[in-house]
Order: sequence, then structure tokens, then C-alpha cells
Amino acid sequence: MRSGDPSKRTLGAMPPTVVVVGAGFGGLRIARALARAPVQVLLLDRNNYHLFQPLLYQIATAGLEAEQIAKPVRAILRGQRNLEFRMVDVTGADLAARRLETSGGPVPYDYLVLAPGGETNFFGLEGVQRHGLGLKDIPDAVSIRNHILTCFEQAMLEPDGERRRARLTFVVVGGGPTGVEMAGALSELIRLVLVKDYPRLNIKDVRVLLLEATDRLLAAMPEKLREAAGATLWRKHVDVRFGATVADYDGQSVRLKSGEVVPAHTLIWAAGARAASLSARLGLPTARQGRIAVTATLQVPDYPEISVIGDAAYLEIGGEPLPMVAPVAMQMADAVAANIRAAVQGTGRMAPFRYRDPGTLATIGRNAAVAHVWGLQFRGFLAWVMWLVVHIIQLIGFRNKLFVLLNWAWDYFVYERAARLITRS
Repeated sequence: MRSGDPSKRTLGAMPPTVVVVGAGFGGLRIARALARAPVQVLLLDRNNYHLFQPLLYQIATAGLEAEQIAKPVRAILRGQRNLEFRMVDVTGADLAARRLETSGGPVPYDYLVLAPGGETNFFGLEGVQRHGLGLKDIPDAVSIRNHILTCFEQAMLEPDGERRRARLTFVVVGGGPTGVEMAGALSELIRLVLVKDYPRLNIKDVRVLLLEATDRLLAAMPEKLREAAGATLWRKHVDVRFGATVADYDGQSVRLKSGEVVPAHTLIWAAGARAASLSARLGLPTARQGRIAVTATLQVPDYPEISVIGDAAYLEIGGEPLPMVAPVAMQMADAVAANIRAAVQGTGRMAPFRYRDPGTLATIGRNAAVAHVWGLQFRGFLAWVMWLVVHIIQLIGFRNKLFVLLNWAWDYFVYERAARLITRS
């Protein structure tokens, strides 16, 4: 363990500098939590906005526009006097000198909080990475929306039946919440909206497949809810395949490890995530999924001034790593903020992190969802209402809450999706 207390390095007029990398759920939370602490907070992110990732799939399926689930970081934190935001890329670090290297120049720190989030994990499948579609940021979601709508336009011009069916076959890989929500929303977009836009196309040519390598959907949920989710997807005309492991994809067909080949011009990859590549660039040792192993206090071994939160942090509880979800990141942010305040003010020891699992929700389209919250199980319409309320509450900004609610109401009562534009970057 390196010697030295960061709080003792900043004696004098200037308060300690806390640099936070990433303006996602964890980074934004800790920046706000330190608003009244005797520190100077510097928040760094490659984008100028905070994104509400759980609703990305609704951009991809033409239900929402990007600006409705994102908000500029400067607008969110405008009134915080001890905070400065910089839109830069972090390219490296001199950990001994406590300095980050960025596209905007070097950034010294007294405390460093890494919250860079995650990225799509393609598990070394180069064909999938090259030709498949991930869903981690706004450009990904817009690309999926453009691609889906373009497939329908091209299908209108395709005289060959087999090639037309391949263009209208949409494969979603991964039976977690993202894959389940994406498959359900995509099927509803096609069967409730696009069928009216393209009346000359035969709806029987359209297929939505959900491929899951294991034998279950939504593995973190109780068995009854998993079964309910599968049954709902079947009712919504999603072809769910278990034990279906993707071996390769060339943009024209999906090859499974079983040898089966599925002609499809669309593969949406929701099968895994890993820590953002920044973790490796900083020279810190990584564990599974490229995540940085941390102590019980979320500090990096040998570097007590560095904390890691969210998807980039690897911490096992009960022999299993904590999931890469927003509640983990936000609770970690609160814990690290409390420890930094205690260290700076000299009021106490570092407290270990304790995670309180609030549960899991997943929507499967109109009037259908499953929820496992605080030990209670819900499904169907009640779970769907719970999902709506939770997501509206968690959205940042009154304008975003209002516009998302209006869009959902329009979609619900009129059976319409407003954002069916094919845009070019």
C-alpha cells in the first residue's frame, strides 16, 4: 500500500480537487453529492450530455427522440458553484504524479473517481462487431432506427421473396432486460405501426427472433416472472430461441454454433457488456469484463486516492460480482462521496460499501412487464404501470419527463410512433 493521505496533500488556501471521469448515473450522482463538500469538483466526459440509457431502445424503435432522454451536463449542474465540467477524452494517466492526460491537456487531482461506464461486449466475435448493431449510446440507437426503417423501404423494392424475407428478419441477441425490451418494442413497432405504413408487404414475411445462449430469459428474476416474460414475447410474435449461441455474422446471415444459419440483414447485439476501454488505458489491473478490482471501500489497491464506481468497478458480494446496472452505480457514488467528505474533513474512517438491491423491472411492450421489487413479484398491467412511473421519476428534467409522457400517451392511445424518420449523419 502506498503511503500518504490525499487529504494531507492539499493544505493551504485551495480545496482538494476531486476529478470525476464520466457523466453517467454514477458520475453525475457523485458530482451532485459533493455540492456542499469543501472540495473542487472537476467532471470530465467525452460527451456534453447525461444519457438515460434504460430508454435507449425506445429511440431505436422510433418511440422517442434522443433529446428526450438526454440533457446537457452543464444545464443539469448549472447552479453548483464548486463544479467545473470539461468535454474531453481521457487518454492516459501518470498515477504516481496524480495526473490525468486528456485531449484538453493534463488534469491534476487529489482524489480521482472513475465512472466511465460500460461498452458492448462482443466476446471476440469480429463479424458480429463489424456487422452487428450495439445499443450503448445515442448514435447506436439512431443507427438501429435508421437501419430498421431502411430494411422496410428496401423490402418494398425487392422482387425476390427469399431476399425480401431476409431483409425483414430481425435478430436480437441476449435475453437480459435490454434484449427482452428491445425485442418486444420492435415487434410492436412492426405489427402496430409499420404494417400500416407498408400495406403492400406481407406481415408473414416479417420475423423477430430473440436468441438466448442459456435456457432462461431475465436470469436475475424469479422463475415465474421469467416464464411470464417468455409467454408474453410469444404472444407478441417474437420467436424466442434458447440454447442459441451465435458463432458468426456477415451482415447477411447469422450462423449459430449448432450449425443453423438464419438469413437476416439485422442483428442487434444485447448479449453482454464490459467496462469502457478507458479502464485498461489508465494502466490499472483489470478483472473480468475489463472491470477494475476494488476494495470494500471502492478504492483501488495501492492507490487509495482513486475510487471506481459503476460498470467499471469489480466487487464481489457473496461470491458474485455486482451487476452492471444503474442502482449499483448510484449507490456506489453515494458511498464514495461520503468517504471523500470524511477524509477531507477528517471526521471518520472509510466505510465499506453495502449494496441494497432495489429489484429489477423489464417491460415487454404495451400493458406488459415483469417486476421483482423489494422481494415482491408483479407482472402484466400493474408491473407495466410501475415501470412507467419509475422511469418517468428517474428521468432528469421536467421537460424530458413531460415529453416522454406525452409520447407514451400518444403511442398508447393512437397506436403510432412519432420518430419514424430515416436520418443521415
